[in-house]
Amino acid sequence: MSISTTTTDYSDGDRTFEAFIAWDDSNEQPRPAVLVAHAWRGRSPFENDKACRLAELGYVGFALDVYGKGVLGNSPEENASLMQPLLDDREALQRRMALALAEVRARPEVDANRVAAIGFCFGGLSVLDLARSGADIRGVVSFHGLFGAPGNTEGNRISAKVLALHGWDDPMATPDQVLSLASELSSMGADWQIHGYGRTLHAFTNPEADDPANGLQYSAHADRRSWRAMTDFLDEVFA
Repeated sequence: MSISTTTTDYSDGDRTFEAFIAWDDSNEQPRPAVLVAHAWRGRSPFENDKACRLAELGYVGFALDVYGKGVLGNSPEENASLMQPLLDDREALQRRMALALAEVRARPEVDANRVAAIGFCFGGLSVLDLARSGADIRGVVSFHGLFGAPGNTEGNRISAKVLALHGWDDPMATPDQVLSLASELSSMGADWQIHGYGRTLHAFTNPEADDPANGLQYSAHADRRSWRAMTDFLDEVFA
């Protein structure tokens, strides 16, 4: 196996975005692709590493960008200021997610009929919104994502299978919000699963997360279990 990586630019109006792509170049056949939606900081080495790990599983990993080329927060305050406009304008977020989906489908190494998406924290919300928009995509996986409904997708049908991997003690997605998500997904006809990890906080896949007082804490057990759940899910949706 030989993993190749590159970056590619794509645009939404006058804003340019930059994605990171990883794939096994020893395989000459088109293969499934998995979008990787970034956390509130922006596309960072964390998401790029996930794209590479997906390439090792035989997929094309496509770490997308919804902030703009070269935009990366360096503090919680900066991260929040980057994320908030898209929380306020979920239609814009959904449009940028759809743009990334179209971009990965156009790649020659990708089987355009077999694409899924995963996302972390804010990225978890982003992939859920992609599904809520009715996008033609095999499945989406939210890792410790935010669950609030966007307010512009009522009445839509979700064709994607949905997997939410959730720390039960995450203060940013409370048990009441978990139940609301389940009701929302059911009302939209989704084939959904929610896995709750006990005694687990937000950001459980990020080894740098170490702020339990504010609800952020890495968990090696939940990290390992959630990645395994994702791989099983991808096996299913791409079968």
